[in-house]
Amino acid sequence: MDFIVDNLGCCSSLLTQSFIFDGRYRLYRFLTDVEDILQKDQPDRDHLIEISPLVRRLLEDCLWLQVPDTQPDRDLGWGVQTIYDEPFFDLTVQLVTWLPGTKSTIHNHGGWGIVALLDGMERNQFWYEKNDRLVSTGEQILKPGEMICFLPQAVHQIEALGEQPTISFNLYGKSTDRFEYDLQNNNKRPY
Repeated sequence: MDFIVDNLGCCSSLLTQSFIFDGRYRLYRFLTDVEDILQKDQPDRDHLIEISPLVRRLLEDCLWLQVPDTQPDRDLGWGVQTIYDEPFFDLTVQLVTWLPGTKSTIHNHGGWGIVALLDGMERNQFWYEKNDRLVSTGEQILKPGEMICFLPQAVHQIEALGEQPTISFNLYGKSTDRFEYDLQNNNKRPY
């Protein structure tokens, strides 16, 4: 199941087309295909609808992406392995691992993003800003094989559930106006 979170913190099913792919699908081809989609003058939601099946195809065909070299930092509770990040190109690919029980800060990404869960389980809690306050809008638990897409101002927090580390494949577009939120003090700061 695939999901999308809009700028108001509403999580819904993401309906995408199924494709029959033939031949190997490599990272370089994936990046080129994503770049071609991003060249289209269309809303971010439409980009995500087109990109998410390519993420699924990449993960099915590139088993090496599902075994990250990084272990979560014991002090931080998480770790990041950057697969692709080219200067002056607005696309980042990462594998992210979280220790069980670890929670992220409440944040937005300031750009669209796709997270595909490879292993473990994670809870995503969603919010939106209303009159300079965060309002909780719900949550979604992700299991391996599920994917969640975020529009640029979607606000969320993740928590790794279960007994084993959570591993995800993360794809992000250009990021601007990224914030971290503090519920106790009712403020936000650049992230």
